Amino acid sequence: MIIQVNTDKNIASNEELVGQIEAAVESNLRHFRDQITRVEVHFSDENSHKGGKPDKRCLMEARLEGRQPVAVTHLAGTVSEAVGGAAKKMKASLDSALGKLGKH
Repeated sequence: MIIQVNTDKNIASNEELVGQIEAAVESNLRHFRDQITRVEVHFSDENSHKGGKPDKRCLMEARLEGRQPVAVTHLAGTVSEAVGGAAKKMKASLDSALGKLGKH
């Protein structure tokens, strides 16, 4: 499972952030490892320089072998909370989609 991380100009990407994101994705989606070819994670700061919460948006898209991609979004006050929420939503979406097919 390849994990690709993208950020907008308002969120600084570094090795520590990428490591946190990869850990959250892998821990939540490890059950689906054989069905997922790639997970794309996109972060944006909805308010950029302005204050206000929640303003960190995480869009997560899982590319599945032989199926349409599954995408979820989560808004939170921090990038860590946003990726955690999106990963949990993705797990629930994949449980539902693949569970109906008896593929997990």
